[in-house]
Amino acid sequence: MSQMPQQAAVSKCPSCEEPLESGDRFCGACGYDLSAVPPRPDDHPTVAVGGAVPAPAPAPDGVDWPAARDSDGHGRPVPVHAAAELPGTDSGGSPLPPPPAAPPAPSAPPAPGVRFDRPREPEEYPLQAPDPRLTASAAPHAEQRAEPAAPAAPAAAPAAGDKVCVACRAGRVDDDGYCENCGHAQPRERDHMEQESGPVAAVSDRGLRHHRNEDAFSVGCTALPDGAPASVAIVCDGVSSATRPDDASLAASRAAGELLLTALPRGTHPQQAMHDAILAASHAVNALADEPATAREQGPHQNAPACTLVGAVVTPGLLVVGWVGDSRVYWVPADRTTPPARLTEDDSWAAQMVAAGLMNEAEAYADERAHAITGWLGADAYELEPHTASFKPDRPGVVVVCTDGLWNYAESAEEMADAMPLDAAARPLHGARVLVGHALDGGGHDNVTVALVPFPAVPQGAGSA
Repeated sequence: MSQMPQQAAVSKCPSCEEPLESGDRFCGACGYDLSAVPPRPDDHPTVAVGGAVPAPAPAPDGVDWPAARDSDGHGRPVPVHAAAELPGTDSGGSPLPPPPAAPPAPSAPPAPGVRFDRPREPEEYPLQAPDPRLTASAAPHAEQRAEPAAPAAPAAAPAAGDKVCVACRAGRVDDDGYCENCGHAQPRERDHMEQESGPVAAVSDRGLRHHRNEDAFSVGCTALPDGAPASVAIVCDGVSSATRPDDASLAASRAAGELLLTALPRGTHPQQAMHDAILAASHAVNALADEPATAREQGPHQNAPACTLVGAVVTPGLLVVGWVGDSRVYWVPADRTTPPARLTEDDSWAAQMVAAGLMNEAEAYADERAHAITGWLGADAYELEPHTASFKPDRPGVVVVCTDGLWNYAESAEEMADAMPLDAAARPLHGARVLVGHALDGGGHDNVTVALVPFPAVPQGAGSA
């Protein structure tokens, strides 16, 4: 059966420590009310499981000290003091100086090895404006948000003449090259270029391996003094090992194209005009070596800006080609009843080996030195030797003017003809796109540029269907 715990007798007065007798209700010395104070509980030490209660350890000095008072004599517990709160003296008996004020405790325990002499960091950081370039990449994850975002305001329609984004086809492209609507970075202007001028068309692409497009072209149409139409195409390939090759190809193509379109209407013979155009392009590239931009970029062991050039002039009865370097011109009959032909000879190591009879063409172009050019436009060219040639085709066809970024994947005239669409004479822009795609599908290791010029020349206004 259960029993109520019985109160043990008190042997001493809790207030004055005077001995008491059994049954006393009040202390005979101080009058303390013994019924108001509960008896002191016995000390129960921790006992190990299955073990005996250990005996209390004797005092270290063998003295039986009296129990400490736990009351101030008026029924209130004795206040407890920390050691630092009690006055102390040094070994000579002089009072100790007050301890320095403790610094405020940190909100979190300091990590080991961390210095705290840096300024406090703000609890909140101002948020930056969102980067519009990240909008497009973040959009697919919008459905993961807890709450749907408010609908964005419709983007303003681009004004007439503004460049339209290639991604969303709705936003205007800002001066930094990003769409104001979707934030998409626009391709650089020369990464992919297309132009159609009457019956002449050209396409240039950066390719799949180069970080920039170092090719350039110039196409146009004009009229001879007798009113006969004339078509012009110039294609230039920057020498990658030279300084500013992209600027060199652009300067050369523009200078050559402008001279041809100016000289032909004045009655200059097309072959002489082509020769003069190559010289003008050479002067334009040489001038780049004297510009401050080149002087800053060039080191003592760097060469001057340089490029190759190939071009064609087509009239109703004459085809003129000109070149310096390893870019090429091919002839492809429209009806494909006669074999195609290559109309230029490379200024390259491989061509020299073949011409000297030291290697056949297959062996020479398989060598790692095959594409080392021996002629180019630039201030450090050994000697400028413009090559020109005239032809009188007996049937309609298409003149292919291209860099090695294309003919590397269609080297022979037969391979070039097979890669070109049958309707290239009627749709030159489409045909040029197909040829560039052929090079990209083959690997696109270099910049790819091709211009297609139908023969014979047709009056201005006749273009691709």
